[in-house]
Amino acid sequence: MGTWGSGNFQSDTAADHLAEITGRLVSEIQEAMAGDPVGLEPDDYGGVVVPCDIDLLCLIADQGYVGAVVPEPAVAEAWKRTFMEVWERTIDDLEPTEGYKEARRAELNRTFDRLADLARARHEASEEE
Repeated sequence: MGTWGSGNFQSDTAADHLAEITGRLVSEIQEAMAGDPVGLEPDDYGGVVVPCDIDLLCLIADQGYVGAVVPEPAVAEAWKRTFMEVWERTIDDLEPTEGYKEARRAELNRTFDRLADLARARHEASEEE
């Protein structure tokens, strides 16, 4: 076991654990994206938890810990396209209150763009190594 510092996430075991947790988030998001698009509608489970899972993934990956898994940039961008296509197609059926649709769209775009930015940064950093 390698340890490179006194922090909670500064060992091989911690990195492996973090890879498991973040890998699970990535797998769950991928599964939702590959499933029936109905599951991504704004009032369905996937339509609510996918952005939550992405935010959790970003919170962890932002820390710069060794072991945190993020998808490839192209995957993150494809997830955004898939999710937002479903959202745009179905949100009006829920008759959102005035201003909600615009505010929620902005939040969803911010969430997915944050993941894509992290994925690009990780990908570029791994190419430099």
